[in-house]
Amino acid sequence: MTPQLDRHLIKIVVSLTALFSSALVDPSEEQSKTQWVAPVTEAPKKNPVASNESSIAAGQKIYLKRCVACHGKAGNGDGPDATDLGIHPAKLSDPAVREETDGALFWKITVGKKPMPSYGTRLSPTDRWNVINYLRSLARR
Repeated sequence: MTPQLDRHLIKIVVSLTALFSSALVDPSEEQSKTQWVAPVTEAPKKNPVASNESSIAAGQKIYLKRCVACHGKAGNGDGPDATDLGIHPAKLSDPAVREETDGALFWKITVGKKPMPSYGTRLSPTDRWNVINYLRSLARR
């Protein structure tokens, strides 16, 4: 073989290796490396549940049952199950999360993102909105 043909074959092998290795990457791994953004149609949705004492208490009850194991008591992503996930759970007390709209948070709770399960069929819409009201109260603590 000529040196030019050798270089050409090496380029082909490198290209094929890159192509096949990217096909073997788990899409959930790739997704976890990117920012999780709600669709533009979901983000503007308004919370129909008033943020009052009873809503926040209901949201806290749900949070303590469903969310605290990963997100932690104060929403710092430091729950007892967090180390087993392979990723860091969202730090719900983070100012960036506070800046997200209620609609965006509702969508994220509804659809989930591995390893976080979807709560669209596990919690009623009212329960999900109550959790959001509770999360907003964490930011004030």
